[in-house]
Amino acid sequence: MNALTRSALSYWQSSIGKKLIVAVTGIMMVLFLAGHLTGNLLIYAGREAFNDYAEFLHGAGHGALIWVARIGLLGAVGLHVVATVALTRQNKAARKVQYEYKQTIQAKKSSLIMIWSGLTILAFVIFHILHFTVRTNSDLAAIGETDPYGMVIAGFNFGLLNSLVVLFYIIAMTLLCSHLSHGVASVFQTLGWRSKKAQGLIQKVSIGYAVFIWVGFISVPVTIFIGLVK
Repeated sequence: MNALTRSALSYWQSSIGKKLIVAVTGIMMVLFLAGHLTGNLLIYAGREAFNDYAEFLHGAGHGALIWVARIGLLGAVGLHVVATVALTRQNKAARKVQYEYKQTIQAKKSSLIMIWSGLTILAFVIFHILHFTVRTNSDLAAIGETDPYGMVIAGFNFGLLNSLVVLFYIIAMTLLCSHLSHGVASVFQTLGWRSKKAQGLIQKVSIGYAVFIWVGFISVPVTIFIGLVK
């Protein structure tokens, strides 16, 4: 084992190292969500604006940059999850025995919530990729080749199947933004950017960002489904 490998392993094994990994990957995901939402909201600017945006994304770097971004995002999400789980286990192992009984019930409830919300968000990410990126639905795939705007409209317009799709989007984004509402504030704390004086403001910014992301993302499927965007 060389010095670089030993240094990386030592960094990973420390709680500070894991916290920094969680914070940095969290920032990457926060920035991605803001950028992705900005693009999604172009649906309200009309077909031409949205299709031009889609063409720009898929043409950047001869189509390579979008895959670099996707792989980078998946890597960030993977590291974020693994580091968070490892940090949680490390913290539990460090607790004193006398505190274990008092915290068992609360820990079990929190773990259950985290497991189910995490699985739901993971299922949503996979579904979202299959829905609009891989386009496993042949009808959407045919539309998406020439008209991404029309594909999004067809993917959310009024219908029984699409009502389940829209409901799933709302549930998944609610769970994700619930995590964001405290996750953004945690990043400030981990990086040492949080003081007692700024704590209240940072908490408000964290909640405000989560609400903005939630409203923005669910507005697209909801407005299309009820016919406000056609």
